Amino acid sequence: MIRIHKLVSTSLGIGYIGKGGGTVAAVAVCLCLYAAQWAGGSQLVLWLPMITLLLTGVGVWSATEVEPLWGKDDKKVVIDEVAGMCISMLFIPVTLPYLCTGLVLFRFFDIAKPLFIRRLERVGGGLGVMLDDVLAGVYANLFLQILLYYKFF
Repeated sequence: MIRIHKLVSTSLGIGYIGKGGGTVAAVAVCLCLYAAQWAGGSQLVLWLPMITLLLTGVGVWSATEVEPLWGKDDKKVVIDEVAGMCISMLFIPVTLPYLCTGLVLFRFFDIAKPLFIRRLERVGGGLGVMLDDVLAGVYANLFLQILLYYKFF
């Protein structure tokens, strides 16, 4: 079972890249969302919230399971970036301008950790691993919603 948790927590091995793995995972999400939008159109709006919730829950579980092996919030664990990027794009049109802006905003909030994001890292286990990225995704989504409201793109 630990092999499955390693596979999930590294987002199918992306986490093994090492430095920059979180950015690569977020870019992979953008590519998947763009491809899904192109292939399925409006169905993505219906499925993305459920997929995001599932990824977040499984991410908490897998990050908790690999923490004794790899340590707290190891760089190999990138499922949190995947879930956070998905949250960034909830209810946002999946277009190149919004995807690129969402990626930049999410990575900014994930790396800089302003506005109480850093405090969430203190939470133990997989929940602590996931929560800071969830909040970074929420902040990025709020900014994107403002851009959408004012028809910036």
